[in-house]
Formats: sequence, C-alpha cells, structure tokens
Amino acid sequence: MFSARKPDPATIDRFLKVEEGARLTYSPPGLSALSPPGFAVDSDRITVGHGHGAFLAAAEALRSWRHFPAGWVELHPPAAPVREGSTVLVVARHLGFWSLNPCRVVHVFQAQGKTSRFGFSYGTLEGHAECGEERFVVEMDATDEAVTYEVRAVSRPRALLAWLGYPFSRRLQSRFRRESGLALKAVVAGAPHRVA
Repeated sequence: MFSARKPDPATIDRFLKVEEGARLTYSPPGLSALSPPGFAVDSDRITVGHGHGAFLAAAEALRSWRHFPAGWVELHPPAAPVREGSTVLVVARHLGFWSLNPCRVVHVFQAQGKTSRFGFSYGTLEGHAECGEERFVVEMDATDEAVTYEVRAVSRPRALLAWLGYPFSRRLQSRFRRESGLALKAVVAGAPHRVA
C-alpha cells in the first residue's frame, strides 16, 4: 500500500488487521536460504562486536526489532513478538511517499556450539509491493568470538509501482541492509556487555 502522507495509526491498525489473515506471496517458506531463479539474492554482513556479551546484546536487539534503521523505517506494532506467525507492517518513507509493507515471521532459529546463532526470517504478504523473504542472523564464532550480523534477502517486484521503480527499490533495499547493520552495531556498542 502506498500513500502520499504518513498513514495515521488507525489506518495502520486496519491494514495490519486485514493482513493478519493474508497468505505469503511465495512458496515455500524458507526462501531466504535458497537462490531461486527469477529472484534477486542480496546479502550484507558486518562485524558488530566481540564476545558472548556482544552476542547476547545483538540477539536481544533482533528480538526487539532494534535492527531497523531509524528515521525512515518503522515497525508496527513496535513490540511485536519475534515468533513464527507474527504479522508486522514495515512502514517506510521514500521519494516523498510512504509504503506499508506487511510481513509474517516464518522461522525463528537459535543454536549454540562452535557457532552460536540467533535469527529469524519474515516473508511478504499479499499487501506487499515485493515478493520474497528476508533473514536476519547474528552469529558468534567460538574461535575468535567475533559477532557478525547478516541480512539476506531473496526478492522480486510484485506490484506495478515496484516493477516501474525497480532500480530505485534495489537501491532502497541496499540502503536498508547497510543501515540495519550500522543500527545493530550501535546497539551492541552501547549495551553493557554482561555475560549471562
């Protein structure tokens, strides 16, 4: 959904309610782990800290959606739980207009061992201008304790405006991945790195 003005909270709530019953626009869930034909596959990785405390801070930042860049991207509801089945709206401002982009969390994963991992993937719903899935993952390698954050997106345009503005939307997607990494790095840098 596109709007010339920022949608008011009532409009956002109504749209979110409709999208809660919507289907994913692709199949199968788990697309962000694949490289399917006809989809663009993009990935950005950044080191956000070192040590177990940094890993815990990064994982908690993902759980609370603090990896979203401030200023032009908002999440609704802001405190949505990161669990399979949660439906969220990504509200973005770009080129003087706003878009509402509904997504559903399709997978949450956590692992400990040689590499500790936490992350989740969400996929596009029927009201989204794009089609695809995005995965957000923080990892800590036990060897050097570097904590990395990766955003991996598998997508293609779905709505007419998305097809017409495809070069611009590709730049916007790249900006989101880059700024998401910087946002998470800033959260980790400002966190008290206690070992739990």
